[in-house]
Amino acid sequence: MHARSEHFKQEGWLEAWTEMDEGGFRYNIVSESGSDYIRGKVLKAVLKREQELVADGNCRRSELTPENYEFEEASAGDGERYVTIKPKRKDILLVDGRMVLSADGRDLLRVEGRLSKNPSFWTSLVNVIRHYARVDGVRVPIATESTAKVKFAGLSFLDVHYDYETINGRSVSQAARRIVPPVTLR
Repeated sequence: MHARSEHFKQEGWLEAWTEMDEGGFRYNIVSESGSDYIRGKVLKAVLKREQELVADGNCRRSELTPENYEFEEASAGDGERYVTIKPKRKDILLVDGRMVLSADGRDLLRVEGRLSKNPSFWTSLVNVIRHYARVDGVRVPIATESTAKVKFAGLSFLDVHYDYETINGRSVSQAARRIVPPVTLR
């Protein structure tokens, strides 16, 4: 995980082992560096918030399903297909934007857009790009990039990369463990 604030010219990094199963979402921070403030108020807060969402059973609120979104085929180009996604309610877990699919429409590559609800009074205009890939045959998120306007801190950035050791209780092959999204993150 990496976050930075343009206005304060501060940034922080954090590496954590995470685990999610029937017992909930757990994390263990294995390394961190940079700004104490960014690490504590942003990166660790993101992990804690995810843990709370899972514990409260709110994971389904973010799923790409007809219960959460209206879908409309938008266009195709550059070897990709686009589907507009409109949230059915204002929610900090839903994105107003589009899904980017492979040319044949079978693989989800990205979800990109703006959160349909601001996460707080302090944070607005949150733009998100979630990257997906197949890791040992399972479609999983591999990275999330977000930018937000934060009161007093200005434009702020958060990038999260996911490396998998196991998926659904099954070990991931060594070759598939580190997938880098096809973009240059800030």
